[in-house]
Amino acid sequence: MFLSRSLHKPFSATTSSYLSSMASHHLHHHHQNGDTTHSPPSKKLKPTPITPSELLAEFSHHHPSTARINNGSFGSCPASIIAAQRRYQLQYLQQPDDFYFNRLKPSILKTRSIIKDLINADHVDEISVVDNATTAAAIVLQHITWSFFESKFNKGDTAVMLHYAYGAVKKSVQAYVTRAGGEVIEVKLPFPLKSNDEIITEFKKALEKAKSNGRKIRLAVIDHVTSMPCVVIPVKELVKICRDEGVDRIFVDAAHAIGCTEVDMQDIGADFYTSNLHKWFFCPPSVAFLYCRKTDKVADLHHPVVSHEYGNGLAVESAWIGTRDYSAQLVLPEVMDFLSRFEGGIDGIRKRNHERVVEMGDMLAEAWGTHLGSPPEMCASLAMVGMPACLGISSDSDALKLRTHLREYFGVEVPIYYRAPNDGEFNPITGYARISHQVYNTTEDYYKFRDAVNKLVNDAFTCALLSD
Repeated sequence: MFLSRSLHKPFSATTSSYLSSMASHHLHHHHQNGDTTHSPPSKKLKPTPITPSELLAEFSHHHPSTARINNGSFGSCPASIIAAQRRYQLQYLQQPDDFYFNRLKPSILKTRSIIKDLINADHVDEISVVDNATTAAAIVLQHITWSFFESKFNKGDTAVMLHYAYGAVKKSVQAYVTRAGGEVIEVKLPFPLKSNDEIITEFKKALEKAKSNGRKIRLAVIDHVTSMPCVVIPVKELVKICRDEGVDRIFVDAAHAIGCTEVDMQDIGADFYTSNLHKWFFCPPSVAFLYCRKTDKVADLHHPVVSHEYGNGLAVESAWIGTRDYSAQLVLPEVMDFLSRFEGGIDGIRKRNHERVVEMGDMLAEAWGTHLGSPPEMCASLAMVGMPACLGISSDSDALKLRTHLREYFGVEVPIYYRAPNDGEFNPITGYARISHQVYNTTEDYYKFRDAVNKLVNDAFTCALLSD
């Protein structure tokens, strides 16, 4: 189920009343006459397919005049899940001691169990719940740093990561590995891309460089779906190459992956894998999981925030890192109920999002006389679309200023990527828009973007006209 044009309505009281009715229903059912005990479990009813009006209500808290085609950055949380989160927050505020001692740990364990099944992990102990993928990266990189400090790794040993790697993770690798005495080798990838073979070839070259002069590769950081530019990486193939080359630890940073592309730990075979649940899996911000394959090599992992549970295993440590709001980590059962109302569940949503984002990307590229940044099979639920060269996007600063201009003057929210031209290119496409598609998006969102860019072109606009 996706929204159509006729369903666009301005935000009024729809979401507010929707949230209030669900929250008050829950509180009346569970707390009438001061009774805080849970009712006996009832037989679960078969989910009813979500209707267009219900889907509209779930996302009517979105800004009514903005075409939100940037789900990839922050995700989107339905109103029913916001209401569920609020119920958990109220349970804590009503009786925090009872919530801490009797409800929090079992609820997080339930979340971990659901994730274990979703990603086909061997055991729930391999799953830790953290606030986001950046925290997960810090856990893994802290482990690598200690291995250098404890002389398990040698000074000058290497870590390999993609040039496309997410900026925060790249800085984390530099902060942890470089300071510990390691050297970081980046895989230089071209863009636009034509096939997975280009990625595999460049990855092998980087591994050879990382092994030069007798060095050992201690860590490979591989994205599953890169951020900017966005491309689905052949992660299974790269993990196998790492195994064949004797790479010590393999960490897949898959911040975008779950809900956006297929995720299977048995198939991928990495040592560590992290993904955010608030990007493409409809959870509120912020919640992610870190999978750690059970081996002797990766047994000594700890959360960087040390609290009372230190030494009880990473999953338990991560479940309590001091007093804070854990509600985003508890709503996954409600999210699964929400997903069950769509044809095919999350797999069906993912398939339809992919088909729609490619369709809308092709429409935009045809309108502007450009092209997609990668073939459809490398797009997932996001796609890079070339923008008209006459816009004069000549720097990262230009890309950011144009993004701001589109937001403030046209009501379009979309990230823009600057690609430096290669030597000898004539009239190159240097700007690419990263479009997303999620269940709340409509064709009109992308038409609005198309028309905004066409107006800029017709008005002879260039980024040079934008002030700093």
